[in-house]
Amino acid sequence: MNTTLHIEKELAPLRKQLKEHTLYTSLKKIDDIKTFMESHVFAVWDFMSLLKVLQQQLTCVSLPWIPVVNPKTARFINEIVLCEETDVNELGEPKSHFEMYIDAMKEAGADISEITSFIFKLIEDKNINEVVSNSLVIDEVKEFIKFTFDVINTSEPHIIASSFTFGREDVIPDMFFEIVKNTEEKANFSYNKLTYYLKRHIELDGDEHGPLSLQMIEELCGEDQQKWDDVLYYAKESLQKRINLWNGIAKKINKSILV
Repeated sequence: MNTTLHIEKELAPLRKQLKEHTLYTSLKKIDDIKTFMESHVFAVWDFMSLLKVLQQQLTCVSLPWIPVVNPKTARFINEIVLCEETDVNELGEPKSHFEMYIDAMKEAGADISEITSFIFKLIEDKNINEVVSNSLVIDEVKEFIKFTFDVINTSEPHIIASSFTFGREDVIPDMFFEIVKNTEEKANFSYNKLTYYLKRHIELDGDEHGPLSLQMIEELCGEDQQKWDDVLYYAKESLQKRINLWNGIAKKINKSILV
């Protein structure tokens, strides 16, 4: 069996859990969406560190410039960086997807104070573990971010690419489609900035970035079975951390309903 197909088969149960997660049906009113965004924004933020470390490792970002080993993976990463760091919003203005998400939070009336404080503390003190530990976010968000940086600290491109591909890009279309469906069709309200952000991700990740990221994994692993084993392990761990994050957000939403 093709190795990528084998990994996809192994991940199917976890992907099914994500696609059918009760979180989506918990998003019934605007307050639920706000609660979701206030935690999910940290996953939007830490995705960029995964992406930028891949850019550091797979392209040349130092001087003097030298040709990269694999132009195919370098092109893929540079294309992702272009879209994620300098895409255009619904008004045609250049913005990172993180900034677009913050704008969507403001439009929805979500609280951005915790993510804003988090970023300011990172600027002052770049010790990510301390900043995360001292944050007031739910434990599942802290665990999610800490795992992301544990992956980054392996300094292994194939491991980082596994978390990037199977824990992020590869599952985003399924996850975000469910959120769009519940917010627009069932809750009967629409927020242009959030809807644009979600649909933009579905468009990019489903049609372009998802398939390309699978090619990146194949390029990085080649015929090395140990690397493929690492990819499968970290793919499962990444998906489980996403499920745990969804569990924590769903619990927070349900708790707020009872208050």
